[in-house]
Amino acid sequence: MSDHASAADAAHPPTRDIVLSPKHRWRAYWVAVSVAALTILDLTKVNVALPSIETALNAGPTELQLVVSGYILTFGLVLVPAGRLGDLRSRRVLFLVGLLLFLVTSLACALAPNTTVLLVARLLQGVAAGIQMPQVLGLVQQLFQGKERGRAFGLFGATVGIATAFGPTLGGLLIAVGGDTDGWRLIFWINIPLVAIVIALAAWLLPDTRTKSRRRLDLDPVGVLLFALTILALMWPFLFTTGSPGDDPRRWWFLVASVVFAAIFVFWERRYADLGRTPLMPFSIFSLSSYRNGVLISTAYFSAIPAMFLLGTLFLQGGLGLEPVFAGMVTIGFAVASAWSSWIGGNLVTRLGRPLVVWGIVGMVATAGGLVLVALYTSPEWTPWAMAGVMVVGGFAGGLVISPNQTLMLADIPVSSGGVAGSVGQLGQRIGTAVGTAIALALFYATIYREQGDIDTAVVYHDAYASGMITVGIFLALALLVGVADLAGRARSGSQTP
Repeated sequence: MSDHASAADAAHPPTRDIVLSPKHRWRAYWVAVSVAALTILDLTKVNVALPSIETALNAGPTELQLVVSGYILTFGLVLVPAGRLGDLRSRRVLFLVGLLLFLVTSLACALAPNTTVLLVARLLQGVAAGIQMPQVLGLVQQLFQGKERGRAFGLFGATVGIATAFGPTLGGLLIAVGGDTDGWRLIFWINIPLVAIVIALAAWLLPDTRTKSRRRLDLDPVGVLLFALTILALMWPFLFTTGSPGDDPRRWWFLVASVVFAAIFVFWERRYADLGRTPLMPFSIFSLSSYRNGVLISTAYFSAIPAMFLLGTLFLQGGLGLEPVFAGMVTIGFAVASAWSSWIGGNLVTRLGRPLVVWGIVGMVATAGGLVLVALYTSPEWTPWAMAGVMVVGGFAGGLVISPNQTLMLADIPVSSGGVAGSVGQLGQRIGTAVGTAIALALFYATIYREQGDIDTAVVYHDAYASGMITVGIFLALALLVGVADLAGRARSGSQTP
């Protein structure tokens, strides 16, 4: 392992080894992964409910954007501090705290009488998700090593892929059961029994990972504040981008503020480390090319894929008039194929390495192009079926990206930094989701506002979908560029590792 990795390892107190039987280890693993599935599922299944929420609560475009992106924002803000706290103390306690908060906020969302209550509850729900997710990745790091870790991340990727792609189908089904007015509430009600079951299993099966240390718990409060300001300023303009003529262009100045806060954050963290303290962000992990490139690929990939799902749902419902449940079912093939290929990729990644990820991204680029061609050139009655077929191909390709990339990204990271390293990767995904979704929706709705009234509604939605998918193509191309650059760098250095 490199000196940089050793430095990252030294930045944290030693993590207590978990000694469990294989049977108990895998039980704990599935509890942790079910927590991850709940947090991701709650993001994707709400997308299909936006038209219903708009009708029921008279919500405007900005409020609808915040129902989705506000969850992503607070999710991202909490990830790194929660990951570091899990590394320093008890992941099990943080699992239970996050799950209890998730249960309470799900209940608040289900009972929300207006958009204000719904938005506040969604923001707090994102906090709960941000507490939980880093503990999943950190626990996997502690429970498994070598090829077994690759298999574990393969199953993790399969589960996340299923949750991501099956969410719209589940959301549409619940709306169909509950009705157009209040069906969206079932999307949150269903969380209550599911989370209650997971809380019981977590209390019973998750191992005690409390780190015994005589050192004072050093949470770097100034670093946490600067980090929060950086992420908030970065995501703010995208959260309020709707594509409508009323968008305030002055919001883009927040990006300048984000750069300033980021510079101060880096300065503070380096100075904090020089004083012998434990900084929030161990920057030494970014010197590992496997980790750095993995984060970049993951961020670009998640800038594209959630936007692809959301655009498809909006196109099928608004342009073709499909019911939410049928619009959501188009992604079922993606979920099934992704689960299968994630398992395959998890088993092959230690032997094939980064080329496996690159070929998966190539498949996703082809999928995005195929979806646009299908939307533009097939007859409306066949379009959903053709899109579903293309989604199967995309699911197989996507499964070769997520879990193998996760394994490669964390391969050289010390176990004692597993939570914070995984949190940074997840943060990149959440930022990517917010940015990619905002840009795609802005292009989508800008086209509708521009063309509405001049030409047929179906044609408007076709054009809007094609415009929004430009974002998907660009971000997938960026992911492919990073993957190819990583391969080229390894070839130049003569690296023999995946």
